[in-house]
Amino acid sequence: MSNTDYNGVLLEDLNGKFDAVIDGIKGIREKVDDLPTRTEFNELKEDVKTIKAVVTQTNKDLSIIDKRVTVLEKTTA
Repeated sequence: MSNTDYNGVLLEDLNGKFDAVIDGIKGIREKVDDLPTRTEFNELKEDVKTIKAVVTQTNKDLSIIDKRVTVLEKTTA
């Protein structure tokens, strides 16, 4: 095998490997593009904080209502 042929084979092999790397990078890029942006993430964090506050208040309200119902049940029994 001549030196030129050997170089050609090596270059073809390298090109194939580069193509595989580029395909891998494209796949990663597609996955990253599906991730939320920092702004979207921060908005979600604020929404979760709001939901937590509402659920906490709802639980407190239910506790008060439960106590009132228990008192009413005791007085009517």
